[in-house]
Formats: sequence, C-alpha cells, structure tokens
Amino acid sequence: MVYGYIRVSTLHQNLENQQIEIEKFAFSQGIVIDRWIEEKISGTKNPESRKLGKVLMRECKEGDIVISTEISRFGRSLIMIMNVLQYFLEKNIQVWTIKDNYRLGNDIQSKVLAFAFGISAEIERQLISERTKLGLARAKIAGKHIGRIKGQKSSYYKLSPFDSYVREQVLKGRSLRAISIELGVSWKTVERYVKRFGIRKKK
Repeated sequence: MVYGYIRVSTLHQNLENQQIEIEKFAFSQGIVIDRWIEEKISGTKNPESRKLGKVLMRECKEGDIVISTEISRFGRSLIMIMNVLQYFLEKNIQVWTIKDNYRLGNDIQSKVLAFAFGISAEIERQLISERTKLGLARAKIAGKHIGRIKGQKSSYYKLSPFDSYVREQVLKGRSLRAISIELGVSWKTVERYVKRFGIRKKK
C-alpha cells in the first residue's frame, strides 16, 4: 500500500500543489498512490490529534510506503519528527520525501538511523528536563520561594519559569501529556498548573 501524506498549516492554504508534486514523483517511480491522507492543521499539534497519528500511523503495515513532499510535513519540532520516523522505521514502513530526497526503509542504514532517532529523542527529553531543573535552581538563587509556606497559597510553582511557554502551547491546542513530556514533568503537574491559572485553549 502506498500512502500520500499531505499537510498544510491553515484552512486557507491549498493542498493541491503538494498532491500534484507527489503524483508526478510517483509516476516517475512507476508507482500509484493507493490512498491520500490530507489535513489542514498546524505541525505543532501532536500526531495523536492529527490524521497522521489517528489514521496513517494506525493503518500502515509492514512493507507500506509513505510519501510526502518534505520531512517537515510530519511535524514542526525535531523531536516530533524523530518520533514519527522512528515509529515508521520500527514497523518496517518506508518513508520517502521528495524535496529532502529521503528513502528510509527496511535496510541496515535505515535501522541504524531509527536507533539514532530514538537516542536523539531521549537525549532531547533529558535536555528539556535538565533545563527545567536549571530554571528552578536559578529561581531559588534569585530568592524565589519554591513550594508553599505552611498556611499560605503558593505564588511560585514548578512550572512558573515556563509559564509563557505552557500558556502558548495550551492555546495552540497541544495535549497536556505532550507538554509534560517536553518539560520533563508529570502530566498531572501540568494539569494542576493550567487549572490553577485558568489556562484554556482557544475555542
């Protein structure tokens, strides 16, 4: 099965150009696109909330091919793209991109690459966690109290150094679990924080 994956960031953008590009490429390779997965959604959204995760990643089976115009169609952040590619490669699903000229598949080079993606993603998660700890340490040095004095409501929280980032991601519709992974905290910590300060995504 050959899938064509097309994504644009806004409802006002046109999917047609990407489809034409993929069709031309498929013709040059002597293959036919069996199914198109199209979506108009920001690449900052987690794959689980997009057709990429809900449809494509669930339906693809070993030996299938996923073709996209460029690797950035899979996500906006490096860690998100690495996680998606790692998933495909571990399932022996080929990923071809036209502009980047990637041909990732069931070969030793791609398997090594999938392993590297996994390590890189884990390192990135650790770095985010470390940045969180450093932010808390700096806040302590600056004299900001972390934690609550008995009988008082806290004015500083674990995620206070990342308040603007958390607000931005929630407003964009990112899941609390995704935000928690990036910041190296539990999703309950993020949930408590957004509830306490009434942070909600746009309707």
